[in-house]
Amino acid sequence: MVVVLLTMVKEREEERLRYLEFVQGAAVQALLCAAAAYAYAKESAGPLRPGVESVEGTVKSVVAPVYERFHGVPFHLLKFVDRKVGESVQELERHMPSVVKEAPGLARSVADEVQRSGLVGTAAGLARAAIARCEPTAKDLYTKYEPEVERRAVSAWRSLNRLPLFPQVAHVVVPTAAHLSERYNRTVSYSAEQGYTVATYLPLVPTERIARVFGETPNAPEMEPIGAQ
Repeated sequence: MVVVLLTMVKEREEERLRYLEFVQGAAVQALLCAAAAYAYAKESAGPLRPGVESVEGTVKSVVAPVYERFHGVPFHLLKFVDRKVGESVQELERHMPSVVKEAPGLARSVADEVQRSGLVGTAAGLARAAIARCEPTAKDLYTKYEPEVERRAVSAWRSLNRLPLFPQVAHVVVPTAAHLSERYNRTVSYSAEQGYTVATYLPLVPTERIARVFGETPNAPEMEPIGAQ
């Protein structure tokens, strides 16, 4: 008896969708709603009810053989997709960095530290630790890729300047962007002066350097009309 029960549980578990079960549940719910709506419409048909029943019988005689042959296909298809999702999840877990896998434990340790030493001290310590760990790598990447990024940005800007109307639009958009950047820089600087620890780690937008890089770039001639070629 125990073996039979275990077998039934195993079969039921194999039939259950692990990741897409909500799709199956939604389909069942939709089917129940449709059946209820159809039953209500049929009951309310009044004198048209015999015609409805006649059409219903014809539909059943035509659809029944097809249904008997293919009624299991949707679930098998869902099961196939569900299995593929499971394989993708397992593959993702296999390649996931160990740091991400350790995140729940790290979160618990941070929560314990907050309870012991208080929120402000913990946040400041975590910020300093994160900066000390990430800043060298960030600076190295910045030094390595910054010239290439500048070159591509200037090239893109020159290409855009060849488009009709772009220079006129740029004269409107660029000052607004510069104004917002200046406001951001002032806010960060003021927050740092007021002693907000997080603000000291926020980068400033190098507005002067951006202006110099793009200002030194000669304007390319605008695109000539097609008829002039």
